[in-house]
Amino acid sequence: RPRPSLPAAVVGAGLGGSAVAYFLQQHFGPQVQLDVYEPAAVGGRLATVTVNKQQYESRGASIHALSLHMQDFVKILGLKHRREVAGKSAIFSGEHFVLEETDWYLLNLFRLWWHYGISFLRLQMWVEEVMEKFMRIYKYQAHGYAFSSLEELLRSLGGDAFVNMTQRSVAESLLEVGVTQRFVDDVIAAVLRSSYGQSVLVPAFAGAMSLAGAQGSTWAVEGGNKLVCSGLLKLTKANVIPARVTGISLHSSEGRALYQVHYEGSEGQGSAFYDMVVVTTPLHPSRSNFTFENFEPPIANFPGAFQPSVTSVVHGYLNSSYFGFPDPKLFPFASILTTDTPDLFFNAMDNICPVNISAAFRRKQPQEAAVWRVLSQQPLDKQQLKTLFRSYYSVQVTEWQAYPRYDAAKSLPPIVLHENLYYLSGVEWVASSMEMIAVAAKNVALLAYNRWHQDLEKIDQKDLMHKVKTEL
Repeated sequence: RPRPSLPAAVVGAGLGGSAVAYFLQQHFGPQVQLDVYEPAAVGGRLATVTVNKQQYESRGASIHALSLHMQDFVKILGLKHRREVAGKSAIFSGEHFVLEETDWYLLNLFRLWWHYGISFLRLQMWVEEVMEKFMRIYKYQAHGYAFSSLEELLRSLGGDAFVNMTQRSVAESLLEVGVTQRFVDDVIAAVLRSSYGQSVLVPAFAGAMSLAGAQGSTWAVEGGNKLVCSGLLKLTKANVIPARVTGISLHSSEGRALYQVHYEGSEGQGSAFYDMVVVTTPLHPSRSNFTFENFEPPIANFPGAFQPSVTSVVHGYLNSSYFGFPDPKLFPFASILTTDTPDLFFNAMDNICPVNISAAFRRKQPQEAAVWRVLSQQPLDKQQLKTLFRSYYSVQVTEWQAYPRYDAAKSLPPIVLHENLYYLSGVEWVASSMEMIAVAAKNVALLAYNRWHQDLEKIDQKDLMHKVKTEL
């Protein structure tokens, strides 16, 4: 049969893979023929577990209100926002609660001020300043501009200050703007433990993104966030191949690079040729045993390690006495964050709602059996489960290499591995969230399009704010 004008492969069908497939098709149009390789379930880390015939998010649970690409996906796919069920949070030190949320907004503000002075205002101003600059990316992308490296992308948004924020800790940056050490130890540490499972030594940019998510309003997709991935792939009419990619070798055809993708599936081993390949799974030795052949210079191994994370979805009765509430009826919290205390064996836990919430749904009372999601670094042993729960019906454990270990690498991975070979997952070393991955997917698609058509005016342009204003 006649060869399509642009056969392209996407490795991985998580959010990055499905979003980049959608954006590639949006830009290249019908000339691109997409094969998406995925050995496991579509959705990647956006996964659900079933408890009592109901599905619950096991990971990737909430999306920030300012996530414009995710908002777009939901609109395009005709999906809905999940109804929110209110619940209060608290921060636990292992012995007592250092901060408790109430139903009264003004009382919450007063408590923050009483404990920490104006640290929370300084934090808010710092996060807002970062987010305001970050939001420029949507304007640039709407005008078709792309960046060939993560450093260039960051520099276009916030100058060298943004690049530096990937090299210094969030604690250092916050102390510099007048946030107190006590606020960092109590509140910032708790938020970062619940989002990244790491300490206040994570880089400032990743920290700012995580803190923006903790401060702003968040939402989720009715039916499960993974529906975005399957929906985008269906819309794109991509050919999903249930196989694991083992390597890519370089050939050339008519003066242009041609990539042979090697894979193994249930049918055995195979390979196929493509003009363009986007890798959306991590290429770090601890995460993949990918080989690159015939590349000169060779494609190097990526430094850095990943943070192991354990999600335990427990259906049971909370042991409220452990948290200082002998009477479970009086326990008021739906979500518990923890400070960085050596003896604490969990990072956070929350009373979770199913992915389908009916109008009649109500959150379980604290004395009733509920579904809790517990985040920890190690699997919980029987004694630890007994500490948190009086009794339980079921425990479902998911262990995964969740996030980059942010203290482990000093440089950001490249986006362009070769002429038409791109790497998307490196963005997680800047910050890891659904929207960051969607932004990176749009950038890779625009970059691939602009490079394919030799439109170099649209790549790594300086002073973009000014350019975009004059274009408007």
